[in-house]
Amino acid sequence: MQADSGDIDLAVAADHPAYAGHFPGRPVLPGVVLLAESLAALESPALGDLTAWTLASVKFVRPVLPGTALRLRHQRLDSGSIRFEVHGPDGPVAIGTLAPRRAPGSAP
Repeated sequence: MQADSGDIDLAVAADHPAYAGHFPGRPVLPGVVLLAESLAALESPALGDLTAWTLASVKFVRPVLPGTALRLRHQRLDSGSIRFEVHGPDGPVAIGTLAPRRAPGSAP
């Protein structure tokens, strides 16, 4: 992430292979693909290696159909965590929080 907050366009191709089997006749982007695309967009020199982070929460609130324009909004919180929302034309499709991993043996 290059700043404490921002917006990033997410481009998931309408012919992404994940749509083919999820679900035949009414394709919906699997949540794991949406999450992977979001995390890849957030990964940067400021955020560092994503293995230093844990997914504290995620909720998928609306299906993503092929060709849906998506925008990732993110904000670093005072706690050091990163709150993110993925929006489509009709509002949020996913919301979540990334938290820094604690070093082994550190206090909670």
